[in-house]
Parts: sequence; C-alpha cells; structure tokens
Amino acid sequence: MNTDRHDLQRELEDGLASLNLTTADDVVTKLLHYVAMLVKWNRTYNLTAIREPKAMISRHLLDSLAVMPYICGPNILDVGTGAGLPGIPLALMNLDFNWVLLDSNGKKTRFVTQAVAELGLNNVTVVTGRVAEQGQVGHFNTVISRAFSNLNAFIEGAGHLCRPDGQLLAMKGIVDEAELKQIPPNYTAEHILLQVPALDAQRCIIKLVIK
Repeated sequence: MNTDRHDLQRELEDGLASLNLTTADDVVTKLLHYVAMLVKWNRTYNLTAIREPKAMISRHLLDSLAVMPYICGPNILDVGTGAGLPGIPLALMNLDFNWVLLDSNGKKTRFVTQAVAELGLNNVTVVTGRVAEQGQVGHFNTVISRAFSNLNAFIEGAGHLCRPDGQLLAMKGIVDEAELKQIPPNYTAEHILLQVPALDAQRCIIKLVIK
C-alpha cells in the first residue's frame, strides 16, 4: 500500500469511528476502491466537482454515511444518485437492504453500473430515467436524495414512490426557514443536524413523513 492510500484509509477509518460505524476490512477496501474509480472516471466523465481523493473521503463517503442511522429498509431509492451518492457507500454498509440508484444522466449511470459490478454489490439496481416516470408507486421505505435544491420539488417528484408509512430524506446544507414553511400541510418535517467528520460545513437531513 502506498503512502497516499494509507493516508486515505486512515482518514476513512477515523471518520467511520467518529460516526460510530464499524465495518469489515473488505468494506473499507471497497469504499477506497470506489474513490479510486471516481478519481479515474472523473478525468473523462466529469462526475463530480470534487477532484482530490482526500476531499472525496469527507465530502462524499462520510457525508453519505452520516445519514445511515436514519435509513429505514428494506427497500431504498436514491433519487438523482449522480456518481452513486449517497447510494453506493450506504449500500456497501447495508447489504441486507435493496437499493435502487436512479439518475437521468446516462453517462453517470454507466459509471455507477460499472462501480456496482466492480464492488460486487448484488443488492443494488441501477436505473437510467426520470423520477416522475418510475412505476414503483408506494414501494420504497426510504426515498433519499442529495439532488433536490427544493423540498417541494422533492415531494412532488418522488413522493409517489414512497410507502404511506415510509419517509423522504432530503440531504441538505443550510435550510431556509421559508422553505420549510412551504412544505405541504399533509407532511411533517423534521430538521436533523449532522456532524460529518473533517467537513467544515453545515449538513443536515430533512425527514419528510406523510401525516
């Protein structure tokens, strides 16, 4: 193992410990392999604005895994997964859940499909398409996304895919109170602050549940 990889592994393992997450060595290895794939494919496919592997550990892996205590399964949908975030890191840590990673960008889903194959993720299905066109109405226990800038757009676009007793999880930075007040009256919203190791930025999830 070269020094750079050793440093990345230490950064990842320290972050997992800070999140009180434990996992097998092979999962740590797979998470680092995923970062290596992101770095390689990013040169051609422009998958993410984050270029440095160390920044990917905090801004992609640990940011994704910080939401793990709030995931309810067994059926999870990641809407607008992009390069596979948060779905791939979460799926590696939750092999007993069934994950669907959805994005309308075929270039990105080609990468995600390759990553899923190389990581041996038999619990993940990759779908290329628009969320409004998906037919699995009322199927998912959790619908999660980092892609929606507006909570109402998330509800309107993906709410029909969530079970009546399920939840929508919107991963956000700073949330405007005015945006929270615009949530439809048939939904309750819980604002949950997250502490992401080595990330000097505010992160949260908005948990949306039908009343």
